[in-house]
Amino acid sequence: MDPARALAAARPVPYWLDDPARPAAQPALAGAEHCDLLVVGGGYSGLWTALLAKERDPGRDVVLIEAGRIGSAASGRNGGFCAASLTHGFANGLARWPGEFAALEDLGARNLDAIEAAVRRYGLDCDFERTGEIDVATAPYQAEELRQAHATALHHGLDLEYLDRDQVRAEVDSPTFHAGLYDRRGVAMVHPAKLAWGLRRAAERAGVRIYEHTPALALVRHGAALAVRTPYGRVLAHHAALGTGVFPSLLRRTRHRTVPVYDYALTTEPLTEDQRAAIGWRGRQGLGDSANRFHYFRLTADNRVLWGGYDAVYPRGGRMDPAYEQRPATYLRLARHFFACFPQLEGVRFSHAWGGAIDTCTRFSAFFGTAHGGRVAYAAGYTGLGVGATRFGAEVMLDLLSGLTTERTVLAMVRRRPPPFPPEPLATAGIGLTQWSLARADRSQGRRNLWLRVLDRAGLGFDS
Repeated sequence: MDPARALAAARPVPYWLDDPARPAAQPALAGAEHCDLLVVGGGYSGLWTALLAKERDPGRDVVLIEAGRIGSAASGRNGGFCAASLTHGFANGLARWPGEFAALEDLGARNLDAIEAAVRRYGLDCDFERTGEIDVATAPYQAEELRQAHATALHHGLDLEYLDRDQVRAEVDSPTFHAGLYDRRGVAMVHPAKLAWGLRRAAERAGVRIYEHTPALALVRHGAALAVRTPYGRVLAHHAALGTGVFPSLLRRTRHRTVPVYDYALTTEPLTEDQRAAIGWRGRQGLGDSANRFHYFRLTADNRVLWGGYDAVYPRGGRMDPAYEQRPATYLRLARHFFACFPQLEGVRFSHAWGGAIDTCTRFSAFFGTAHGGRVAYAAGYTGLGVGATRFGAEVMLDLLSGLTTERTVLAMVRRRPPPFPPEPLATAGIGLTQWSLARADRSQGRRNLWLRVLDRAGLGFDS
């Protein structure tokens, strides 16, 4: 099918948020509020922080403010891959924190188990499925890279399974697949917006007061407390936790440690039984290919294929703009790639097409810290793997605000922050050169040019 015709009726909104069951917004904050803990940001980071704060101390007075709608930014626009990894994959974790890699893997596995337990305990209706994920090779050299990655994983005690061409195509049938690396337990699929909405309900039932359409405009010390100004009022709080993700931080010191990168996705109309049979996919695993410019794809609860990734767009000058959330040229490219991967689905049409911004840092995994004498904690830089890791980040922020030493706060990953990005126009030039180099490596059997090798030696992690 002509990709343009397949896209002709696609709604330009995130599939996950296009739901009549979406809860009504809470009113904006008007006047003054007082609380023990103020949480800024109504995505996963803020919602988990608010809920876990009440779990730790039900008597703690918690307020959460969100600039737009709960889950309307990255938390409601992602692919719904809820991974155990806290380090953007085991290779990145091994390269950066070899001495604490085993502890990070254990904490990540426990974190995913805790998310699954919370889904049951709070009755979070979010289509949670512990399906696992397969990294697939779409070129022969990638198959060899996966084989080497499998050997490394086994050496470090990770339970991953290498699949040859026939084995991976028995799981999901695409003529483009050469091999796979299957993590059967380390990834769950979720409906990301429903997860955010469920966490909102759980937090409210625990006593958290939530205000939507309430951006935080400034944060300052106010005597022994903190004051956060909003358009119609302010909040005085003893402590604050910042979970603002890709949006500019209230703390100037952290603003150059993240940049926005726009990612895009499509969903198909629901597949028929014959279409499902043509591609297999009985295990409903999440999938991602092994290129630098990669695709991620999965089945939704109503058997649509979500197909995203490949283009990663850094906005001009690093400035976010809603106009970047729609990019027809990328949708056409994604549609062409989709039909190349699944020619059996010729004739399928796309129902939704959208984009959204990811907060990326130079180490490709979250970083943490405090400010204002330990009264403010922050977590940022999840780089597209925040669906699961934000819960761990919430625990870290609460640990830091408590002032106690825990198994999390002693980690080098928590104590050290990544190098900042250079100022403009150097950031635009550097990111552009890196993206060009990664695309060239994909066309050159994975060979990394001098620029990428320099970044590798500098530990800047541009590997995906």
